[in-house]
Amino acid sequence: MEDIKKVGVVGAGMMGAEIALCFASSGFEVVMKETTLGLAQKGKDRLSGVLDRAIKKGTFQGEDKDSTLSRLTPTDKFDGFADVDLVIEAIFENAEIKKQIFTELDGICKPDCIFASNTSSIPITLLATSVSKERIGQFIGAHFFSPAFVMKLVEVIPGVETKEEIVSFMMECCRKINKVPIRVKDVTGFAVNRILHAMWIEVYRLLEEGVATPEDIDIACKLGLGHPIGPFALMDLTSNDLNLKVGEVLYDTYGERFKPRPILKQKVYANHLGRKTGRGWYEY
Repeated sequence: MEDIKKVGVVGAGMMGAEIALCFASSGFEVVMKETTLGLAQKGKDRLSGVLDRAIKKGTFQGEDKDSTLSRLTPTDKFDGFADVDLVIEAIFENAEIKKQIFTELDGICKPDCIFASNTSSIPITLLATSVSKERIGQFIGAHFFSPAFVMKLVEVIPGVETKEEIVSFMMECCRKINKVPIRVKDVTGFAVNRILHAMWIEVYRLLEEGVATPEDIDIACKLGLGHPIGPFALMDLTSNDLNLKVGEVLYDTYGERFKPRPILKQKVYANHLGRKTGRGWYEY
């Protein structure tokens, strides 16, 4: 960890930007790439509000906001990745596009740079096939949870060929940015998403059967099960199109028990994707 000075993050959406902030707030230099410079800058700009809320709650223990954000450089090119020590990919759930990105980075990054994917469902061993045989042992999964700057858990997932010292490195790296890592076997959906989506399948059924409203189901989960946020509010936060995509990946692997429910598909068809579109299970 003493050798890690600069981190590259691919993706400046809600997950990518907050993962970048986790590292910047812990003293690392970070370069954050998006498809356009405008999107990359928008991702960085949103982090000012994230830090304001953390400061107000007393949960931000780093330096002042400006010093933290000054360590984060938005970009639309991979040029700044040539000297990074760790890359974390945090784009949407599409295996082929993720693999294309890692293949391109494999030709840009220095030989000892470690590659990690924030995928929530795609097998790490599959994604690792996108890099050279010399780097494949340095490829690992690091699944953060939304909102990444707040949530403590990170699932660390070694692929079939991941070296044991890379697993140890990633676990320590998570602790260095004040996260709690758990080691998880490389299976589709890993651990948390299999639990979560199994619960959501039943939540969708409750709504389809008219058992309770989204509001009351959220209250039930918070007050009856001790969840910090209800399932429908969480779905709107993580985005229903992503939830459907992950559900389809789980269904392809595990069969009928994860088959996406019609009511979720209707929401996605209607573009009721959650907070990012202003309407999901709730209106914003």
